[in-house]
Amino acid sequence: MDPVSCVMMATGAFKGLKSAIAAGKDLQDMTGQLSNWGKAFSDFTNIEEREKNPPFWKKTFKGSDEETALEIFANKKKMEQMRAEIKDHISWNYGPSAWKEVLAIEARMRKQRKDELYRKQEQVDAAINFAIGAFIFVISGGLLFIAFYFLGKWQGRW
Repeated sequence: MDPVSCVMMATGAFKGLKSAIAAGKDLQDMTGQLSNWGKAFSDFTNIEEREKNPPFWKKTFKGSDEETALEIFANKKKMEQMRAEIKDHISWNYGPSAWKEVLAIEARMRKQRKDELYRKQEQVDAAINFAIGAFIFVISGGLLFIAFYFLGKWQGRW
């Protein structure tokens, strides 16, 4: 998933949350939309962390560092703004203790997602890195073998 998709998912859930709060729904009625926003926020945070130390194959094939940094910065500010607005709405309508409850739920969800999804993605990245490394090793070994073969043939050793 890329940062733009996460922000789009979060924006959709955020609009749903705002309309539910404006309609006066209870916090319990908004758990689905709050959960979707939390997942998108968690995914975005994970992507931001992974961009600090990307896998080998992403270092090679991605765009410029400045472009990636600006994209993440802009999206991060948008996500922070949405988070602050959600906090204000929930704290205003349900009290500060409701926001603390939301943070506790969010922490549990983030830990669960990290244990399940993000670890799998790290394993996939490690497998891709290994496969690319093995491929490069085999190709360079083959080229080295061919070079020594023709060098020996040219010198008349075989």
